[in-house]
Amino acid sequence: MSIKFENVGIAVRDLEAAIAFFTDLGLTLLGRDTVSGQWTDIAVGLDGNHANIAMLQTPDGNGRLELFEYLHPAAIETEPTRPNEIGMHRVAFSVDDLDEALEIAARHGCHPLRGVAVYEDAYKLTYVRGPSGIIVMLAQELRRR
Repeated sequence: MSIKFENVGIAVRDLEAAIAFFTDLGLTLLGRDTVSGQWTDIAVGLDGNHANIAMLQTPDGNGRLELFEYLHPAAIETEPTRPNEIGMHRVAFSVDDLDEALEIAARHGCHPLRGVAVYEDAYKLTYVRGPSGIIVMLAQELRRR
């Protein structure tokens, strides 16, 4: 059996805000759709499933995010995920310029959880709280391999 990574799916409260945040960081919007019907009820496991979705891709073509804005059943607000909680933790991106990425994030009201760290003189990185409370790790490689 072969396996291939496809994407990470994230439910958001405001699809337009999430698209704006991720496209400003450099992802490309591949497409949008509204999904509903029996096939989505079965696949997702929610009766009456109805959502607006958007697929985004990293510039290198290797990573994709699928964003969902649920229309029915209504989205359930939860407390923002903490870095040590079990379950989906974060989405991570390598960037060429962390300072520029943080300026972009700040324009969307998204700031580091604590600050910027340096890991073994190899990476400068931080976690920001993105749209809908998503934890987004941004990392800049300091020395090329």
